[in-house]
Amino acid sequence: MKNIIIKDESATGKILNEIMIAVENELTTVKEIIEARVFAEVEAYNKKLPEYFNGLVQPTNAERTLNGFKLNNRRAIDGEKQTYIALDAFVKNGYFVLVDNVQVETLEQEILVGDDTSVSFVQLTPLVGG
Repeated sequence: MKNIIIKDESATGKILNEIMIAVENELTTVKEIIEARVFAEVEAYNKKLPEYFNGLVQPTNAERTLNGFKLNNRRAIDGEKQTYIALDAFVKNGYFVLVDNVQVETLEQEILVGDDTSVSFVQLTPLVGG
């Protein structure tokens, strides 16, 4: 098990959010990193059901605010639906993933995770999911 800190960055490089995820192996794929990230965000939200969700994908029936996504009524979020939307958005260039400041190209691209591996998500368009 390896821990990675994921950073969300604006197009100008400003850090908007950070989350720590765990991946199974040192050699992992972009897809596995995205899945781990989305499931970690959804799990953390679903445990507490706070007023705002801070994640990669905007849940359905939520509005974007300065503090994150505010759900019209607090409810558990569907992690599988969020993951599907996130993977689809990556393929459609809805956001970029940088590993050690190099843009990754495909979901299947393998990444060797070390103690100092840096992973950043740069969002280009809002992603709406479940």
